[in-house]
Amino acid sequence: MDLKRVRKLVERYRVEHGKGFRLKDRDPGDTGGLSIDKKEAEAMLQDGIALLKDQQDMLYAQDRWALLCLFQAMDAAGKDGAIKHVFSGVNPQGVRVTSFKAPGPLERDHDFLWRHMLALPPRGEIGIHNRSWYEEVLVARVHPEILAAQTLPPALRGKRIWDERLEDIAAVERYLSRQGIVVLKFFLHLSPEEQRRRFLARIEEAEKNWKFSADDVAERRHWDAYQDAYEKAIRATAAPHAPWFVVPADNKWFTRLVVAACIATTLNGLDLHYPRVSEAERERLLAARRELE
Repeated sequence: MDLKRVRKLVERYRVEHGKGFRLKDRDPGDTGGLSIDKKEAEAMLQDGIALLKDQQDMLYAQDRWALLCLFQAMDAAGKDGAIKHVFSGVNPQGVRVTSFKAPGPLERDHDFLWRHMLALPPRGEIGIHNRSWYEEVLVARVHPEILAAQTLPPALRGKRIWDERLEDIAAVERYLSRQGIVVLKFFLHLSPEEQRRRFLARIEEAEKNWKFSADDVAERRHWDAYQDAYEKAIRATAAPHAPWFVVPADNKWFTRLVVAACIATTLNGLDLHYPRVSEAERERLLAARRELE
């Protein structure tokens, strides 16, 4: 993978400053000007996977940085597939994937960040959150009954609650960045027409039936409300230390390529290397070799 070329591609989708950001300015079908076939795309992705494998090995050995990848998207945008393909070459011992479902009674008895903080990666590891704390300013915002079911004191459920939650998320992400946890946030940007096609495929192809739920169609009716909520979340929390990547999701091959490129270029900028031994340690290694020989 040519990192200089890839870095230019990544910058196209990186959002560091939310002021003025508009989702309607982003094309879900964009392919970054690449006119390549699926075979070439797969070869490029494999290059990225190989690079990520090497970087993860050094990340684990160095034991200084941690990487947290948050994935958000509308249904059928390809989060699961992107995670599966992009991280297919890494060592499972250094990666933790957490898929967050609707919170249960125990989770609702804690603050909305509690369960996510428990799943943060330790130094040297990569944490992947399939959905994240942003659900609390997306789904809960679109469906007021979810907020009503949470055990917050009524006085704290005011008109500014969404702005306050976004402020809290931004503050936590700033804190994590100061602790050596690199935060990357991916919004897989899907068009409603491509979502419709993928839903129909899930219904028509028997092996995909398990992926479909009638609730998916019900959520689709709130498309505009979700787009507005995503736009507000990105505007409020995009920062150089915790950037959003608004990744076109209508073409799965391109989505995976961009996600791999974003992660590879980020890790490449961390000056990762294997631990260097001191002279005294080197002498002990030589002594051990002599004894073994």
